[in-house]
Amino acid sequence: MSKTISAESPIAPQAAISSADPSLDETKREDQALATPRKSDRRLQTIVGLASVGAMLVALELGARLAVHDIAILPAPSSVFGVFVDHLWKDYPAQSLTLPEHLVVSFIRIFVGFLAGSIVGIAIGAAMSANRYIQYAVDPIIEMLRPLPPLAFIPLFVVWFGINEPPKLMLIFIGVVPVMIIATLSGLDGVPKQMLDAAASLGASHRYALIHVKIRAALASIVTGMRVAVGVSWTSIVAAEMIAADRGVGYVILEAGNYLDTAMVFSSIVLIGAVGLLMDRALRILLRKLDPTYR
Repeated sequence: MSKTISAESPIAPQAAISSADPSLDETKREDQALATPRKSDRRLQTIVGLASVGAMLVALELGARLAVHDIAILPAPSSVFGVFVDHLWKDYPAQSLTLPEHLVVSFIRIFVGFLAGSIVGIAIGAAMSANRYIQYAVDPIIEMLRPLPPLAFIPLFVVWFGINEPPKLMLIFIGVVPVMIIATLSGLDGVPKQMLDAAASLGASHRYALIHVKIRAALASIVTGMRVAVGVSWTSIVAAEMIAADRGVGYVILEAGNYLDTAMVFSSIVLIGAVGLLMDRALRILLRKLDPTYR
């Protein structure tokens, strides 16, 4: 004999909601179906990436020990790791700084120059997107500066600002700004006009739509530009520290090269690569936090 569910039963409201709006359950299932492959892809990407790095280290270890036999030309990864661990607490060069302290010096320089360049680049890119006359005026200057390597400005900055911190920060700044301007302008110009029309129909002003609609829709392009700018920043600061500095990772690479300490050179290079990878991962996480479509 069948039993009916009373109105007081806790199952009744759920059944009523489900029958009233079945699209909610369907949407939830679709979201779960989309989220599962993304998590699986990220896990697979991590496994494959670690496997490839491990294979490369094994190949270098075998090549250095069985084929090269010269630590000045190609030190084994195990030797590089030993030198790296040794100089976590020991100064390099003598009476200078430890390797982590050199890294902190370079990172602070990069953080300041990168942050300033990103803010200015995003602001100029937004202004160029909002006003065509600003775009007409600034675009030729950016197109002239963009092909120039930041290292070409080192002699000028040394003459203008001396050999202290300002030329190093300016070198990073001038490398980051064009990248961020182009990334921001490209992202803002790619925002669909229908999205802006929808915001305007809801009463949004031009400035409000720029800040809360266009810039948010262009976050993917802006963060991608920031990821590119991080690489430009490291390239610029290492080159600057090799020319005019007495501390920093670039300075360590130069000193190690002068004394044929190839293991220390590789240690510094790997350290730069690891920090750059972490910064790139942090920007990817930031993008997933800001843009739901990348979660």
